[in-house]
Amino acid sequence: MDILSKYPAGQAKLNVPTLVYIAAIGIITTRCLDVLMLFNTLGVQGSIDFIQRSVQTWALTLIFFASLVLLFIEIRCAFVILRGRNWGRWVFLATQIISSVYLWCASLGWGYPELFSIPGESKSAILHGLFMQKLPDLLVLALLFVPLRSRRFFRVH
Repeated sequence: MDILSKYPAGQAKLNVPTLVYIAAIGIITTRCLDVLMLFNTLGVQGSIDFIQRSVQTWALTLIFFASLVLLFIEIRCAFVILRGRNWGRWVFLATQIISSVYLWCASLGWGYPELFSIPGESKSAILHGLFMQKLPDLLVLALLFVPLRSRRFFRVH
């Protein structure tokens, strides 16, 4: 009978809470849709121009590659979160803080606004745009950190 068992005797089945599933699927879905919508908006030639513009200087190339690394880290965090690893949600929180600070600085002209920025005529308009852009991620973070079942799930694993 042990041969037909899906899990070894010493390994328990991981029961992921529904809210954690929703959060992880939300991370993966929003990142994939962001990339698809970007390519749809720019088209093939626009995507090539975007990449060429992104690698004109070393600083722009570093920012471009850092954004890609951040994207892959966020997707990896989603899979790690499903495995019940507590560090996954903390790393996802850190990526959101890093991207929010960079977007805020770039939108105010302290970075490379031609690459990543939020349009706005005043600081409050830019902050509102940043908040609206980060609202799905804030909801995902709330699903990971606020409910008792989610916190207990990460504490146990």
